Amino acid sequence: MRFPLDWLSSERWYWITILGCFAVLAGPLMIIYIIVFLPAPLNAVAVFGLILGWSLAGGYKDWVKAEREEEKPSVQG
Repeated sequence: MRFPLDWLSSERWYWITILGCFAVLAGPLMIIYIIVFLPAPLNAVAVFGLILGWSLAGGYKDWVKAEREEEKPSVQG
């Protein structure tokens, strides 16, 4: 008897999705693990750098979004 979803194990996008989910879960855990084991002054610098990088990325995203909204023609009906 064949398993009904046997074709799924040979599908490329299935494995890309599985590996992507694993990266989303394991990536932040590895970053936290590295920060925890840094020496005392460096772990504070790493945390502040992480916060600064996150805020810069968020600000850039908002700026790009605002620029796109400016370029959009307004619909007046």
